[in-house]
Amino acid sequence: MATPKKAPVVKEFTFLWEGKDRTGKTIKGEMRAVGENIVRNTLRRQGINVLRVKKQRMATGRKVTEQDIAMFTRQMATMLKSGVPLLTAFDIVAKGHSNPSVTKLLMEIKTDIETGSSLTQAFRKHPKYFDALYCNLVQAGEQAGILDALLARLATYKEKILAVKKKIKSAMFYPTAIIVAAFVITAVIMIFVIPTFKDLFAGFGAELPGPTQVVIAISDAFIDYWYLIFGGLGGGIYAFLTLWRRSEKVQIAMDRWLLKLPVLGEIVRNATIARWARTCATMFAAGVPLVESLDSVGGASGNYVYRSATKKIQSEVSTGTSLTIAMQNSNVFPNMVLQMVSIGEESGSLDSMLGKVADYYEDEVDNAVEAMSSLMEPVIMVVLGTLIGGLVIAMYLPIFKMGAAVGG
Repeated sequence: MATPKKAPVVKEFTFLWEGKDRTGKTIKGEMRAVGENIVRNTLRRQGINVLRVKKQRMATGRKVTEQDIAMFTRQMATMLKSGVPLLTAFDIVAKGHSNPSVTKLLMEIKTDIETGSSLTQAFRKHPKYFDALYCNLVQAGEQAGILDALLARLATYKEKILAVKKKIKSAMFYPTAIIVAAFVITAVIMIFVIPTFKDLFAGFGAELPGPTQVVIAISDAFIDYWYLIFGGLGGGIYAFLTLWRRSEKVQIAMDRWLLKLPVLGEIVRNATIARWARTCATMFAAGVPLVESLDSVGGASGNYVYRSATKKIQSEVSTGTSLTIAMQNSNVFPNMVLQMVSIGEESGSLDSMLGKVADYYEDEVDNAVEAMSSLMEPVIMVVLGTLIGGLVIAMYLPIFKMGAAVGG
């Protein structure tokens, strides 16, 4: 049986046009089409005498980020709430954005809507930017006729999730900064400073102290094999990051390891619980059934341990188990979270309680990151001071030894 061929993807472009209507009035506009001839023919059928058609060149912009999507969602929610028509809102947001990549994306979505697609269908064509959670909430808003309210809720959700992610990155920055700074300073001293002392000590004619010999040996290794050291380090980091992105096993191992780290592990755990609770609260409040909501909740948590636990929770809830019992059986949620969820289930205010859980753990992340930042500043000074001080002492030991011998 022959496999049916896929229809080729037709690429459309934006054309700017100028012409005169039946009254002789000059009018301008833009149209998306495959080619200039289609634009001219379409305008003629509308009774417009075409004077000029020009293909609009889109500048190459930076990639579309989560921040761009969050800002777009907030702007759309605000305009729809103010009574601005959907297509007009898309036009305003697209043309007013500083990133040409976002403008191109939004104009493509607008074109899909103009040709009869629903907003949800148009978003689902771009899964790289609009995930299942986003599309499900938009669909719920379209069906219930409360798209502006759902977009506002979605914007708030994305803004809070982005804030938590920034806190996590900030927490990870300080340990990384210490390691990088220590390595760079050590490399500079070993390659440029120690050789000067080595030449000075060559004329002493006496055996150098053990610490000094060790430092000089390390310096010689840096000078002789610097390309291997820097190349191996850079290659190792690149290989690790590549594996992390492409290997599910490495991602799983890293997710588990992060949760076990001292101090940082607690921050990652709190941030994961905050995202989990925030996502579940947002989906449930939008009217999405709990079992369906859990499909998006696991992925949004950002950690394999909680994603796997969510699948088990979803399976138990679908067979009639209460959410509280299912979460308790997963053994990954603190007692406070379980109590809040239990109260929410009993009182019929699960979304409100989950929102409060998310607020609490977001505050915990904020406080932990601030405390860690305050603690890391003196730690950086101690580590760098010990490193540089040790090297200085090792290199001055022969001078002290020679001074003692001369004094004796």
